Amino acid sequence: MMRRETAPYAIQTVTREFIDQKSPASTALDLVKNLPSMNVSSADTSGIHGGGIQSRGLTDADMAILLDGVPASSAGYIDQNVDSENVESISSSPGAFALDAPVTTSAGGVLQENTITPSHKAGGTMDFSYGTNNMSREFLRLQSGDIGNTGIRAYLSGSHTHARQWMGEGANNRQHIDFGLQKDFENSSNVKLFFSWNNNQIMVDNYATAQQFHQYKNQGISYNRGNAASGDNYWKNNISHFNTVFLVMPVHIALARKLSLDITPYFYDALGWDSSGSGLSTAGSYQTAAGAPVGAGQQLVSYWNAYSQPDVGVVTKLGYDIDAHNHFQVGYWYANNFSQIGFPVNLSRGGARPPTSQNTALYTLDGARALGGLSNTGYEIHSLFVQDEARYLGDRLRVNAGFKFMMTNYWTKNLLQASSVQGARLGANSTVPLPQLSISYDIDKNNQIYIHGEGDFRQPDPSMIQIGTGLPKNQYSIKEELGYRYHDDHVMLDLSLFNYNITNRLMNTYLGGGVFGSINAGNQTVRGFDLMVSGHPYHHFSPYASLEYLHATIDSNVPYGSTYLQTKGNSAPLAPKVMANFGLSYNDSRFFGNFALHYAGSQSVTLVGDQRMPGYVSDSLSIGYHFKPYSFARSPTFKLNFQNLTGAVVRTGPVGIATNLHQASLLDGSTLAAGSGAEFYVMPRFSMTGSISTDF
Repeated sequence: MMRRETAPYAIQTVTREFIDQKSPASTALDLVKNLPSMNVSSADTSGIHGGGIQSRGLTDADMAILLDGVPASSAGYIDQNVDSENVESISSSPGAFALDAPVTTSAGGVLQENTITPSHKAGGTMDFSYGTNNMSREFLRLQSGDIGNTGIRAYLSGSHTHARQWMGEGANNRQHIDFGLQKDFENSSNVKLFFSWNNNQIMVDNYATAQQFHQYKNQGISYNRGNAASGDNYWKNNISHFNTVFLVMPVHIALARKLSLDITPYFYDALGWDSSGSGLSTAGSYQTAAGAPVGAGQQLVSYWNAYSQPDVGVVTKLGYDIDAHNHFQVGYWYANNFSQIGFPVNLSRGGARPPTSQNTALYTLDGARALGGLSNTGYEIHSLFVQDEARYLGDRLRVNAGFKFMMTNYWTKNLLQASSVQGARLGANSTVPLPQLSISYDIDKNNQIYIHGEGDFRQPDPSMIQIGTGLPKNQYSIKEELGYRYHDDHVMLDLSLFNYNITNRLMNTYLGGGVFGSINAGNQTVRGFDLMVSGHPYHHFSPYASLEYLHATIDSNVPYGSTYLQTKGNSAPLAPKVMANFGLSYNDSRFFGNFALHYAGSQSVTLVGDQRMPGYVSDSLSIGYHFKPYSFARSPTFKLNFQNLTGAVVRTGPVGIATNLHQASLLDGSTLAAGSGAEFYVMPRFSMTGSISTDF
């Protein structure tokens, strides 16, 4: 559960050996739950929904989530990126990012998934899983092996997952394809390609308020979607249907013995819609596509419809070995993102249909399509970076210094208003210098110390800007880390101390129906430490433990209208003061198992600090057996994976920040009315998944 690291900053990794012990339906979030900096909330146990991350007082909105080194789906949709069988490793660097990485949002660090390399041998892998909530999953991967003398090898895989909602009515389906290819050249140049396609047809969850959670915990009353066809909460009115495509092609060219060129183009797109019940029609408001008037009392459905969301970019970097001690690198990153989002209104007719369906589409009385909104959002980034890595004293001393300069433009435009209307278009241009310095020293073969410092920048997500509330400011962060590592034949230890100073903290607010907004939440200071300890196998057992202590405060009063919320000095929200993990693994080459325990302390979930979520404990267990090869099956394996063994009914994290729950006094003496408070992820009940798998 812990790998030896040498990077000059904190990094925490799970490898293929650990991933193999977990359920094949696991997402990246499920696999990193026990890293010391992570508090992970998952919406289900079937690998079809995403979830949320809290890390060192920040969230997944502050993290760069990468697949093979380039941006991919965010934490809420991380299940769409890649099947777990095709993941080689997952790394979290909670306090740092590689200077050449194509990221802006990295105050919370980087979560990186790395895919497997195609095998030199032809063959394949298949597995079948069945579990709680009628979950069934099938996976097949075929490996080409080396294709003649071309230097090309590839794999193609596909999977299908089906599961009922663990809470409430409805079912979820996921179909996924991965394709990987690698071409090797004799001079050590290579080309790697990874492509994935994902189709999700899933429920849009209703997240619990504190009151709804307690009703569920104490009385068993569901807060999620229901089966009553006459209401907004009917499960067939609350559906998400999305197709996503991801492509990355890293190219490494050895130009000369000391000179290399790397070019990495990437492409991502997500097309589809989320629906939500939106009340009943009133007479004289709408007509059908055929011109027939729509009477009163008919169920309506509103959509968040992504007509197009392409995200394209390329990273180019030139590396040169100046001498035996210095490796110099200069590079350029370009990114372009464009989204067109509409909010059409349709009739339900027993459930949401595609918003383009003319049988349910609604029009206003003047013949225009009924839309709650229509907008273009996007950004364009030009970034230059330069860095030098110096190694001295027999490579024991390593110094890495670099600088990244970013030029970015982002915007959101209301297409239902003329451009001349004030506020119809919001956006900003920014130029941002981002310095970085790392120093690492190996005291001896067992001990390492390091120091790392960097500047970080986060612009508001254009798709979360609400035109009525104006344009949030950019978030800036200065971060420092001081670390120590020890390893020998018996134990590994990793300690990192960190300090963050954040200006114009950006936080996400949950608006319902799968839609988020973004606000500034003042300035923030975060201090603490992470500690990881792991033992090497002893009689096939390997223990693991980690601890994080966090002290996070809001350093200013947060603007609210023409006055301020009284937040200065409050504990920062979404920042558990203590998190701890314990794990124990066993592997004798036949039997294997893994037990993991996670604790997260209580945390504030409102800006004014008047609502807290209690701490909680989660657990998981994996047990399995590798059988001897038989016939075509080279590695037949059976395993059982359990989650929430105790059946605990607990909240694991808020979906977004809330302003307040109770009445609060503002800085000018006026009173802020009571709010609804935060909405929460609830830990899914006890679940078990059984899997059989083999290579062939």
